[in-house]
Amino acid sequence: MENQVLTPHVYWAQRHRELYLRVELSDVQNPAISITENVLHFKAQGHGAKGDNVYEFHLEFLDLVKPEPVYKLTQRQVNITVQKKVSQWWERLTKQEKRPLFLAPDFDRWLDESDAEMELRAKEEERLNKLRLESEGSPEKSFYDTFHTVADMMYFCQMLAVVETINAAIGVTTSPVLPSLIQLLGRNFILFIIFGTMEEMQNKAVVFFVFYLWSAIEIFRYSFYMLTCIDMDWKVLTWLRYTLWIPLYPLGCLAEAVSVIQSIPIFNETGRFSFTLPYPVKIKVRFSFFLQIYLIMIFLGLYINFRHLYKQRRRRYGQKKKKIH
Repeated sequence: MENQVLTPHVYWAQRHRELYLRVELSDVQNPAISITENVLHFKAQGHGAKGDNVYEFHLEFLDLVKPEPVYKLTQRQVNITVQKKVSQWWERLTKQEKRPLFLAPDFDRWLDESDAEMELRAKEEERLNKLRLESEGSPEKSFYDTFHTVADMMYFCQMLAVVETINAAIGVTTSPVLPSLIQLLGRNFILFIIFGTMEEMQNKAVVFFVFYLWSAIEIFRYSFYMLTCIDMDWKVLTWLRYTLWIPLYPLGCLAEAVSVIQSIPIFNETGRFSFTLPYPVKIKVRFSFFLQIYLIMIFLGLYINFRHLYKQRRRRYGQKKKKIH
């Protein structure tokens, strides 16, 4: 006759990114703890409710978790930490609705969802403050603090850029609408969504390069337009306006692409802008999926704008063919 399987008392709690399990076994050494196919397997020799014996249990989680549990042994218990694959609040721990008899809430660590969100925000603020302090102590402070220095001005300028697209649409200017619209939407997406909503992105070096390349392009372009309004043609400025875009536009798009790539793991970790399709599909759609599509659109937009600017430059500097008599 097979021996009865003994299960220890297990207490659990959660945060948006982690699960905590406390196994009530004392004097445990070398436990076997693993996660396979989203199921936690535990087996260990220890002293529990049924004395000194081998105890084991298995838990299938409600949602996906990372298959690398971390545990810590103390004299009285085993503490296990499991990382969720997607940062979100679970309505229960296990896939089965009925709670196993050996499982109970860990009220020493228990928080409801609103309290956990406050704790998460407090940790994020602490981490960001630490990053700011580190950047302030660095000689390259301005390099990594670009967003906090010029963000308000960039917001203002990009909102004014709507006028350029409107002018093209209603015929005030002869510029085609599509290149102007592509640039407006692309830059606003990077500024307001990638940088504006993700504080983790605001201290990255790529922000400096994106803002620098955008500004370098527009300084010469708008200066050229202002002189044109008063019928002035400064040949050096005209040449810069029709030439500098050749290196600056690809570099600007490359910097935008780098910012999108760097933001993907952050959006995955925080779950921001992700959503679940309604029943019966119930598939979680991550925002990073749309970011990957947007990466392709960045270079498609580059091709459209590059072709438009090349035609402008060719009209301005194209060589006129001379007839040979």
